Amino acid sequence: QFVIPAMFKEVYAKVTTGNPRWNSLEAPDSMLYPWDENSTYIKHPPFFQSMVKDLPSREGIKDAAVLLNLGDSVTTDHISPAGSISRTSPAARYLAGRGLAPREFNSYGSRRGNDAVMARGTFANIRLVNKFIGKAAPKTLHFPSGDTMDIFDAAERYRQEGRQLIILAGKDYGSGSSRDWAAKGPWMQGIKAVISESFERIHRSNLVGMGIMPLEYLPGQNAESLGLTGKESYTIEVPEDLKTGQTVDVKLNDGRLFKVKVRFDTDVELMYFKHGGILNYMIRSMLQ
Repeated sequence: QFVIPAMFKEVYAKVTTGNPRWNSLEAPDSMLYPWDENSTYIKHPPFFQSMVKDLPSREGIKDAAVLLNLGDSVTTDHISPAGSISRTSPAARYLAGRGLAPREFNSYGSRRGNDAVMARGTFANIRLVNKFIGKAAPKTLHFPSGDTMDIFDAAERYRQEGRQLIILAGKDYGSGSSRDWAAKGPWMQGIKAVISESFERIHRSNLVGMGIMPLEYLPGQNAESLGLTGKESYTIEVPEDLKTGQTVDVKLNDGRLFKVKVRFDTDVELMYFKHGGILNYMIRSMLQ
């Protein structure tokens, strides 16, 4: 009575012609998007920068430092960049360095197309409790110096030192609503593995999708029972013929050793990991 096919036909007949204001916008003719190096909102993402065409052999994790030593129920809200950008945060310093005033910082949500901002906002939640610090703050300790630093700055310092990174956590790591940057952000900070007592189901899958190893302590074990302080260096053996649900060795620099279960629950997840994540897997599949 009120909605008839002619209405849809009239609207969609003009959908490709646009309107004068839309048609007056300048647009490049190139097949590829011309990234604007001066933009602070949209930036060429780095997900494929180190990718090679052929599937590389998977290497283990050697002498990794612990970026964060976390407790139970760390949520995706603790991990993901969200809300306004604090004037004292690494993201604020990045934007200020690009010539922006604090009133122009805007929010992480508005700048989710800029990986440099989002990486700096990962673990920037003021309610994050890191055992290294002992109170709620987006800070961590760098080892062996013992310097207190913003989490992103510590990750960058480790990167410059050539050190891989892991996270220690308790129960239900990644609980809460599913957020893509809760996996993308740690990957950009150099996280190679998360060792926890348990994972939220979807977040565990998202970590696998970014090529991050979800590892679980064996039943009855956790960081406290194993005497882990997070100040150790961690070497994780990853066999070339790794299988779903397999246990692997974690060796500490003080000579101790414990086992963890690899939470690749399906052969598909294992395939994603071997490719370095689902994005690399899809590109290599398209090239075949």
